[in-house]
Amino acid sequence: QLQASGGGSVQTGGSLRLSCAVSGRTFSRYTLVWFRQAPGQEREFVGGISQSTGTSYYSDSVKGRFTIVIFNANHTVYLHMNSLKPEDTAVYYCAAAINGGIIRTISTHYRYWGQGTLVTVSS
Repeated sequence: QLQASGGGSVQTGGSLRLSCAVSGRTFSRYTLVWFRQAPGQEREFVGGISQSTGTSYYSDSVKGRFTIVIFNANHTVYLHMNSLKPEDTAVYYCAAAINGGIIRTISTHYRYWGQGTLVTVSS
C-alpha cells in the first residue's frame, strides 16, 4: 500500500514536500513515480525514480524545480517541489510498479497507487 501526504496551500514561488510511505516487503523492487491531476484534466506524469537503475526522469514542466528522493530506512519516497507555480495546482498521486526499473509515463502502467494529496498554488 501507498500512503501520500504533505499537500497544502502555498503562494507562487513557494515550496512543498510530498511524502509517500510504501508498505510491503518488495519496496526495493519498485519503480516509484508521481502523477498529478488538475480539475477537468487528465492525469499527468510528473516524475519517477528507478531503484534498480538509480535513474530519475521528470516531465519538462517540472524539470529543474521538482526532485524525487527515496529514503530507504522508512520506505518513503519524497517529492520536493520548489518554485511552485499556479499551474502546479493539482491532486498529486504516488504510484509504484515492479517492472525492471523502467520509468513509464503512462498511468495505466502502475498497479499500486496512493490516495492523492492536494497541492494549491496561489498567485
